[in-house]
Amino acid sequence: MSDSSLYENPLISRYASREMAALWSTENRTRLWRRLWIVLAECEQALGLSITSNQIDQLKSYETILNLDVARDFERKLRHDVMAHVHAYGEQCPDARGIIHLGATSCYVTDNADLILMRDGLGMIVNRLATVILKLADFAYQFRSLPCLAFTHLQPAQPTTVGKRACLWAYDLVLDLGELQHRLVMLKARSAKGTTGTQASFLQLFDGDHEKVRQLDRMIANRLGFESSYAVTGQTYSRKIDSQIVDTLSGIAQSVHKISTDLRLLASRKEIEEPFEKDQIGSSAMAYKRNPMRSERICSLARFVTSLQSSTAATASVQWMERTLDDSANRRLVIPQAFLAVDACLILMQNVTEGLVVYEKTILKHLQEELPFMATESIMMAAVQQGADRQEVHEIIRRHSQDAAQRVKQQALDNDLLDRLKSEPLLRNVPIDALTEPSAYVGRAPEQVDEFLAEIIQPIRDQYARETVADAIVNV
Repeated sequence: MSDSSLYENPLISRYASREMAALWSTENRTRLWRRLWIVLAECEQALGLSITSNQIDQLKSYETILNLDVARDFERKLRHDVMAHVHAYGEQCPDARGIIHLGATSCYVTDNADLILMRDGLGMIVNRLATVILKLADFAYQFRSLPCLAFTHLQPAQPTTVGKRACLWAYDLVLDLGELQHRLVMLKARSAKGTTGTQASFLQLFDGDHEKVRQLDRMIANRLGFESSYAVTGQTYSRKIDSQIVDTLSGIAQSVHKISTDLRLLASRKEIEEPFEKDQIGSSAMAYKRNPMRSERICSLARFVTSLQSSTAATASVQWMERTLDDSANRRLVIPQAFLAVDACLILMQNVTEGLVVYEKTILKHLQEELPFMATESIMMAAVQQGADRQEVHEIIRRHSQDAAQRVKQQALDNDLLDRLKSEPLLRNVPIDALTEPSAYVGRAPEQVDEFLAEIIQPIRDQYARETVADAIVNV
């Protein structure tokens, strides 16, 4: 059958980067398994087992020359993926065939490889996430003092600035970055723990020498680039680790979903839009449409990631005793796809944040429609300071506010509250125009942007701005 006659995973064919797709590929995983068998043999030889350098050299000579078709044939016969690869590798390395996988259980290669893949995947995600944070920070600085209408309950509220709102978006991602960094620091190797985690097979190989077994475990972890291994395991490392990592990826998905939702709402108000290319089509029927399709796609992919949280949580909770195999198929699906989908989200998010379009006059128009109501307390206080009776001024403002609101809601006319108030003799000396200057109502928003960029963003910029994030080949 041709490729087009089979289901394609859109995460691979449409959304994720080639780098992330290659990381989770069968070829890369197989190379990792072979590297793990080489490391095991080298460490066992160093600790005194009768493994020759010729055997290790033979293993190394075929570390990246894969015979995947042979492995597939063996798996159809043996019904065991790891042993299929042991036999396929053994056919290429006949002199080393007898020492491949010596003392190990399948989880020596599968679990250690998964931990390496997750470590490398998290490294890619960290760089992408930092890039998005810095793009948002640049946007926040550019619009640090541009007043805009804020919303609580999706109802107009006291003004903020466009830059301050962008800081809210960025800060969620900063918190996610901290979680990612923590997970990377906490990640360890499974190393060589044996079939039920007791290291019995290795203790037998080393004639009861407990210290050599401990050395083997440490040596393998260090050779794999980990500072240490998990203190105890069953046949597998605790599936709690998978759950924690997918929780962290879900946290990123939650953040980009919120940002993208806000952008979709702002686009509907014609205040801020994501990039829209010259020949881009918004709708097949409505040619005038400028749909926020990137933000919509981010929300769609992010929702998928958050749905995966329940799978890793359930898997961790039902690992009977020292392990059960009902984790296997689920993990093959959930873990790679969580990484691929978050990778796709961040690629899209970078594209969006690099090209946000801000319509300042529309933002000001919307703010001025609501600002008269928000300014009434300041107007009242100014009148009282000039000697007016507070209750009398309050009644004037209340009456005119109600009439102006009716005019806006029922007749769809402009808000004329300020003109009404200016016509009142009691308020003729109140500087109403000055009291309705938008920048007077944003509080410390511009200063908060400056402080956020200096205190929170600058350390991230110092750490990541010099690092190169590979451009992804993806249809954004």
